[in-house]
Amino acid sequence: MTVAAVETDSTTSGEPSLAAARRVLTIEADALSHLAAHLPPDLTGAVKKILSCKGRVIVSGIGKSGHIGRKIAATLASTGTPSYFVHCAEASHGDLGMITQDDVCLLISNSGETSELRDIVYHTQRFSIPMISITSNPDSTLARAADFRLTLPKLPEACPIGMAPTTSTTLTLALGDALAVALMEERGFVAEDFGVFHPGGKLGAQMRRVSELMHSGDTLPVLEHSATMQEVLLTMTSKGFGIAALIEHGKLSGVITDGDLRRNMDKLMQSTPLEIANPSPVTVTADMLAAEALALLNERKVTSLLVIDEAKRPVGVLHMHDFLRAGVV
Repeated sequence: MTVAAVETDSTTSGEPSLAAARRVLTIEADALSHLAAHLPPDLTGAVKKILSCKGRVIVSGIGKSGHIGRKIAATLASTGTPSYFVHCAEASHGDLGMITQDDVCLLISNSGETSELRDIVYHTQRFSIPMISITSNPDSTLARAADFRLTLPKLPEACPIGMAPTTSTTLTLALGDALAVALMEERGFVAEDFGVFHPGGKLGAQMRRVSELMHSGDTLPVLEHSATMQEVLLTMTSKGFGIAALIEHGKLSGVITDGDLRRNMDKLMQSTPLEIANPSPVTVTADMLAAEALALLNERKVTSLLVIDEAKRPVGVLHMHDFLRAGVV
């Protein structure tokens, strides 16, 4: 068989798979559009109840609903709404003790007749714990027991036999995201708050402040504006940041970089530092996000940034290597 024949056969055999993939995505996308146009009327009430909750949102479900529930609980917790997933089978064997009267329960079952949720439902009723249901059956046992009913539209599953949870789980996950984002906005949850809950990985690194990465104190390459060029060269060499900051009465008056030295090499030792310094250098503040400082560094094509306070006094310095070490890339 020739190479061309192999490529043709591979393309042909892949077409049914591509068609199936497109069909699934189209079905689920249409379902999401339908949900967006027909949001559950109780959604607003559920948001208000969670906002007034003194405890946590306890999420539970089993099977695919349980997997989706874990993700919803994680999204809520990371966006300012304390939340915890309780496995409904384990709840019947002691984990009901994790649910308090200060909590709100969010129970998920597409059919609304999941027997494993029974004990949690009874527990919420016994102790008057508010309960929110997510189900596609408004007349189900779960929906009738709920204080707030987040009813999903009854739409075809995307699987060809109409049995594997596909469309229904996508709708549940999306509704959980909608609930979390609505709560975020009501709480005024901002990027700084997000960073508190995401200290690890790249997200955590990007949410760090300049103050956490900068060098300060004796490491600063700072000299009085009256310093000699020899002193500037010695400072730049010993500090190792490739810049020297000139100050007058404690305030920044100019910055000299390695580039400035090269551009003035022919008259370097006959010039004063102020004559070759940039009087308007690029600077950042200590409370700026490290990711924003890195963007500025890349935009201006420099390797170091001087950190100043409100009075324009140098308080720190950042080098490209500091961003790399912190993972802010």
